[in-house]
Amino acid sequence: MKKIISLLCAIALVSVVAYAQPQKGNDDAWRERVKIEQISYISAELGLTAEQSQAFWPVWNDVHEKRQETFKASVEAFKALQEGVNGPDAAKLLDAYVKAKAAVNDLNAEALERFGKVLPAEKVAKLIVAEETFRRNQIGKLGGKGGHGKGGHGQGGHGHQGGFGQGGPRGGFGGGNNMPQDYD
Repeated sequence: MKKIISLLCAIALVSVVAYAQPQKGNDDAWRERVKIEQISYISAELGLTAEQSQAFWPVWNDVHEKRQETFKASVEAFKALQEGVNGPDAAKLLDAYVKAKAAVNDLNAEALERFGKVLPAEKVAKLIVAEETFRRNQIGKLGGKGGHGKGGHGQGGHGHQGGFGQGGPRGGFGGGNNMPQDYD
């Protein structure tokens, strides 16, 4: 009887752990869920009027898509640099990485300008804070669960899809360690 109970407990534990760890096929669903959480969080933090929402969300969605693209390019450039750091192409790889980081910074500057055209400065500032807070909250959630942490999807696990306060390859206006963090 003890063996059966132990076996059932082991199966239950494995099922819970397996469910908590995303599978490769579930990445798109996971990303979509995080994006929905992010949109909900930003909406609550900004308190946009109906008119502001109509103008803001198409811009945010466009910036979000561009962030994903620039982030992916930055992560790829970092990985190439990491692999070739001692090779003959180190200078070329370093240049590619710096260009990828510059593209991230350029996108953030463009985003601020675009957001400033549809929102007052106070709301843009709240957006920056909300995105960074959301990112940090996601990292905190993942750190405790181990579901998307190191080894699962890159160097830092998942987080949100861009933001202004990051020091990772997406660039940012705040702190950070300037090391890529694979949040996608």
